[in-house]
Amino acid sequence: MDTTTTLAELTGNIATVGYGLATLGPGIGLGILIGKTVEGMARQPEVAGQLRTTMFIGVAFVELLALLGIVAGFLF
Repeated sequence: MDTTTTLAELTGNIATVGYGLATLGPGIGLGILIGKTVEGMARQPEVAGQLRTTMFIGVAFVELLALLGIVAGFLF
């Protein structure tokens, strides 16, 4: 059994697991972010527009983390 083949297979599996773990953070972050925004809108409907705008900016940053995770998986 060749050690380079074993190391290449091991690296591929670790990268797959790493990307799977990298998606957990943004997934949890989106759930908390959107949930708290809806909760804030329910408590104070008059600021719903401001909360929605702030939520979309936050969603963009959280999605950036997921994209960085996939790019890192392709690079390494």
